[in-house]
Amino acid sequence: MSDFSRIAKLAKRLAIERMFSMRMYIMLPILVLFIPGMAWGFSDPDIVLPGGHQPENAMEVLFYASLGVVFGATVCAVLLSYDSVSRERASGVLELRLSQPMPRSHQALSIALGAWKAILIPTWVLLLLSLVIVRYRMGEWISAVDFIVYFVSTALILLWYVLFTLMASSFTREQATSISFGIGMWFLFTFLWALVTTMVAFASGVAIGQENDASWIMLEGALDLLSPNGVYHHLLESRLPQIDRGIASWQSWGMALVWTVVPFWVFIRRMNRVIP
Repeated sequence: MSDFSRIAKLAKRLAIERMFSMRMYIMLPILVLFIPGMAWGFSDPDIVLPGGHQPENAMEVLFYASLGVVFGATVCAVLLSYDSVSRERASGVLELRLSQPMPRSHQALSIALGAWKAILIPTWVLLLLSLVIVRYRMGEWISAVDFIVYFVSTALILLWYVLFTLMASSFTREQATSISFGIGMWFLFTFLWALVTTMVAFASGVAIGQENDASWIMLEGALDLLSPNGVYHHLLESRLPQIDRGIASWQSWGMALVWTVVPFWVFIRRMNRVIP
C-alpha cells in the first residue's frame, strides 16, 4: 500500500468517526440554521439591508449568507477537532499510534485531513442546499466560476480553523486548555478583529467607520488579510465587481496560501517532536 493510500485510509476512518459522532448530531441543527437558513433569509426578494441596499444577484446573496459559515461552520470545526491530539495523548492512544511504522508527518496529515473532512462534507452539502434555495427564491444559479470560488473558499476557512485547533491540541495535554484556545481564537477573529481594526485606524488618524472614506476602506481591507475571516471575505469579494476594498485577487489568494501552508508546517513539525 502506498503512502498516499495509507494517509487517505486513516483520514477517511477519522472523518467517519467524527462525522457520525454525537458531537456532530448536536451541531448539525446549528449548521442548518446558519447556512441554508441565512440563504433563505437573504434571498427574500423584499429584503432591505442596512443603507437601503438590496442584493442584486445570486452570488451577492451567497456572499451575505456566508456569515453562516463564519458564525456557524467555523465554530463547529473548532468543536470537532479540539481533542484530536490531546485526548489520544491523555489516554495513551497517541503513543501507540506514533509507534506504528507510518511516519509521524503522514499521521499528522491524516489527522488534519480527517478532522477537516468531518466538517467539510456536511458544510458542502448544506451549501448545495443553499444554492437550491437561492435558485428557488431568486430564479437564477451562480456561474461555474462563482461556484468553484465559493466552495473552495469555504473549504479553506474550515481548514484554517481545524489547523489552528489541532496546533493547540498538540501543544496541550488537557482538553479544556485546547478548547479554550480554539474558542478564544475563533472569538478574536470573529468578534474582536473589528476592535483591532478600529484601534489601528485611530492610531493612524483614519476616520473610523466612514464607508465613503477611501482611507478607511483600504485600511480595513489590508488588515483583513491578517485574519482568516477577512481573507475568506476577500476571496468571495473577488467575484463581486461592485465591492472594491483595494485588495487584488492575487493578494487574497496569496494570503490564503500563507494561512494554509504555515499552520500545516507548524502542526506537522510539532507532531514530529511531540512526546506522547
